[in-house]
Amino acid sequence: MKEVTYQDKPWLAHYEKDVVEKVAYEDICLPGFLERSVSRFPNHPALIFQGYKLSYRQLDDMADRFASCLNDFGVQKGESVAILLPNMIPCVAAYYAILKIGGIAVMNNPLYSDRELKHQFNDSGAKVLITLDLLADRMVALRPETKMKQIVYTSIGDYLPFPKNLIFPFVGKKKNLAADVRPAADVHRWKELLAKYPTQPPDVEISFDDIAMYQYTGGTTGVSKGVMLTHGNLSRQVQQVAAWFPTFKSGKEMMLGALPFFHVFGMTTAMNLSIYMGWGDILVPKPQPEQLLEAVGKFRPTFAPLVPTMYIGMLNHLDIQKSNLTSIKGCFSGSAPLPIEVIRDFEEKTGAVIVEGYGLTETTPVTHINPFNPEKRKIGSIGLPMPDTECRIVSLEDGKTDVPTDESGELLIRGPQVMKGYRNMPEDTADVLTDDGWLHTGDIAKMDQEGYFYIVDRKKDMIISGGYNVYPRDIEEVFYEHPDVQEACAIGIPHPHRGEAVKVFVVAKPGKITSEVELMEHCKTNLAKYKWPMEIEFRDALPKSNVGKILKKELRK
Repeated sequence: MKEVTYQDKPWLAHYEKDVVEKVAYEDICLPGFLERSVSRFPNHPALIFQGYKLSYRQLDDMADRFASCLNDFGVQKGESVAILLPNMIPCVAAYYAILKIGGIAVMNNPLYSDRELKHQFNDSGAKVLITLDLLADRMVALRPETKMKQIVYTSIGDYLPFPKNLIFPFVGKKKNLAADVRPAADVHRWKELLAKYPTQPPDVEISFDDIAMYQYTGGTTGVSKGVMLTHGNLSRQVQQVAAWFPTFKSGKEMMLGALPFFHVFGMTTAMNLSIYMGWGDILVPKPQPEQLLEAVGKFRPTFAPLVPTMYIGMLNHLDIQKSNLTSIKGCFSGSAPLPIEVIRDFEEKTGAVIVEGYGLTETTPVTHINPFNPEKRKIGSIGLPMPDTECRIVSLEDGKTDVPTDESGELLIRGPQVMKGYRNMPEDTADVLTDDGWLHTGDIAKMDQEGYFYIVDRKKDMIISGGYNVYPRDIEEVFYEHPDVQEACAIGIPHPHRGEAVKVFVVAKPGKITSEVELMEHCKTNLAKYKWPMEIEFRDALPKSNVGKILKKELRK
């Protein structure tokens, strides 16, 4: 029997009917897809927030008005604008407004600490920030340490249906869902700006080669890299994902917009795909089990990209017994492996098919997905490379030699979704991108005879907690800043709901006595909540190699 190689692309034999090997890409950037959906489905709901519906025409109108505003603020083509919002109507409108005028969108996580945000604002050179009233005073205080001039804030109460819109002003602040913003120079209310600006933004020519986004990978200085994604990356990726699900038709489905749009997985599969397809997108700003079940029950989504913690959370919630989830036809899961029993239970409850996939911030993000067919998918596999996506697995020794099927090595990827590089980091870019376009993922994987891929281990020791990427070095840096800490090492430990949680091993400086409580307080002011350690263990010493490197695998044991 002939040895199967990566060049043979054995995966193509397992593509679903109507899934093509090569996509006939349309040379249209994301704002063009929004405009097309407006012309096809002007009165269809584009976004649904807590029951408030915004049509495609209204969304485009809002994006145009804000694009005019940004232009008036002095944002030129190639300049950055930061968004710090959960999944809300202004988040989507601002994102498309930035792209329309050739600006560069920088999506930031509202859970990040000031220290983490400052790095991303400064590294990206963002000139304007769109945020929430709840965060506005904090951001105004941070502004002098950044290049940002204008701050625009919105409120959860800005777009609510009757009678919620009448009740919100009275209960919003009591429930910590709204806040007063202290008056300050160049701080504006979102709705007031929209009322002021016309729907004719300047006509800016954008091409596939232009950078559309800086998408940050980690959390703090030295780790968080700004991945440069072009308009071509974003447009072709959304066309690749749509090509993988040919049974889902334009204008016919409802998206569950629960994955955070500030994360590249949510941005592509829950926001941009929905607009490309002309679907309604049900925005869930706080994707906790109760809110997810309520959104599914009320608004009947048919397509749901989620992370494992979301599936697990819903299945374990008390309301699951009385919830009707049968509207869901297709689910896409990524960021961590989904246990077999969870797939079985969720499919039983919904009648949907869940397919697992894989990707990286550096690949916009999707590179692999299982076939959308229970007969063809392989549980535990990340699936098959997408159309136009080439994959190889190379030796861990030299990073170049292809290894045989069923043997582990580093996964390399080449395709139209691979980033341009890291912003201002030519050496880091050269470390991961070869001259002929192959991206070193840093993940250890293997391919079986049929071309299905499996992730074996993470070369980078990354911890995935609740669907979020947590970099041990982020946490270790914060520990090292504490005056009583001599050494610290963070690892991932199994967690029943979050997949993994963080555990930190600490060696205190001689004669210094520090407590777990004190270190946790230190973490709380310097790290986003999902990075907080679940456990801190004090040791007299940490195991090390003969070159003094801390041996994480010994600590994991």
